[in-house]
This record gives sequence, structure tokens and C-alpha cells, in this order.
Amino acid sequence: MSVTFLQRSIWQRLFGICATRKPSNDNGWHYESGQLVVNLSEIPELTQPGTAVRFEGNKLPVRVLVVLGADQQYRVFHNRCTHFGHRRLDYVPETETVQCCSVNKSTYTFDGEKIYGPTPKPVKTYPVAQVKGQLQVQIS
Repeated sequence: MSVTFLQRSIWQRLFGICATRKPSNDNGWHYESGQLVVNLSEIPELTQPGTAVRFEGNKLPVRVLVVLGADQQYRVFHNRCTHFGHRRLDYVPETETVQCCSVNKSTYTFDGEKIYGPTPKPVKTYPVAQVKGQLQVQIS
């Protein structure tokens, strides 16, 4: 698999500025009983293939990256690169990869396996189910 790098400035990479946005509607998701629940009708950023959103805060115990791939399947990652510094991940459009937002560009497949960079281990992925217009992600 070839690796495509996100076009980022050196400053964005040095400071680890994530390109993936948080959802525009913070009321469209919640965390309860070990599950992240996303109401897809309220998070329009996740309705088109090739998009991603990051979820943080709101009692969520870990940062989470949700990607809707070109195959219209949702993938969910612990949004924390496994190399030193633990920066956030970004979806790389038109690929089946996510990439660390730092200078080293550690890159992972949709299965969480490392394909590029100094990262020592895979990134954690979470099981996801789509039920009645909601994404249900088992976090713990």
C-alpha cells in the first residue's frame, strides 16, 4: 500500500494542529454506559463518504476519530497516535488511511495497522454499529 501524505505546513506539523474538525452540533452525540452514541441526522459532517469528525470532551474518556470511508462504512479510532507525543490523527481523503498530525506522519490503515513512520504499535480501533440512524461505538 502506498502512503499519501496530507498537505500541511511545517507549523501545523510542529504544533500538532489537527485538520479534522469537531462536529458542528455538540448536542448530536453523547457518551453513556461505555458507548459513544452519534445521531447521524444531527452530525451532517458524517453523511458523505470520505469525511471524518473528531469527538472529544463531554465526559468521553478518550478522544475518538470517526471516518466514513468511500465504501460507506464507518471506522472508529482512538484518536491518539502511538508514538511519543500522542498527537491526534487525521483521515487522509481518498485513501483507506489515517495519519498523525505531527512531523513524522505516522500512518495507519483502516484496521489500525502501522504502514509508515516511527510509531511503535497499531492504533486502537473500536467496534461500531449503525442502528436506527445512530452510530453506536463501544469504547469500554
